[in-house]
Amino acid sequence: MSEIVAVVSDFGGVLTTPLETAFLEFQQEHGIPLDALGRAIGAAAATNGAHPLFELEKGRISELQFTEQLSSALSDELGRTVDLGSFAAGFGTGLKPNPGMIEKMRALRDRGLRMALCTNNVREWEARWRAMLPVDEIFELVVDSAYVGMRKPEPGIYALTLERLGLPGEQCLFVDDFEINCSAAAEHGMTTVWFRDNDQAIEEIDAALA
Repeated sequence: MSEIVAVVSDFGGVLTTPLETAFLEFQQEHGIPLDALGRAIGAAAATNGAHPLFELEKGRISELQFTEQLSSALSDELGRTVDLGSFAAGFGTGLKPNPGMIEKMRALRDRGLRMALCTNNVREWEARWRAMLPVDEIFELVVDSAYVGMRKPEPGIYALTLERLGLPGEQCLFVDDFEINCSAAAEHGMTTVWFRDNDQAIEEIDAALA
């Protein structure tokens, strides 16, 4: 078994509070039922030929195009005008740093492990999310879906991360709060930790690195 020399971490939901909590707060603020949101996203995908959130995270459409597509679809679905112009600000307000995992990543760097961040994100949100944690202090590499045109769990983003690290998957530990993203990383040879909470993840990280 190869020695693990690098840790690849997700951002949202690992180094922050859960994405689901922030999303729920946004839905409640705008009075948007979850099932209606799902149908609206499906309608927008059918109209535009692609899943709007995935296209946003790949940098293929702008935040403005995304909010316009989804606002229109939600307005049709709910029978009232829905304006998601405040989507980024509202979603960002609900997302908070996770100090326990941030400190864990800093400690791993201090142990001499190489550190990378692999995130599905939005180009227009970069300044906001980078301000939430000391990215450049902890991570030597950031692979942001919005700038590389690929998103987890697509194979290419894992291959690109390993290529930029110059390492085989067997020498990397991958941490993410979505099981499907961990499964895709495992297909590239990485040891994975599916994050559910701090205590569980830190214990599994330590076990993998022991």
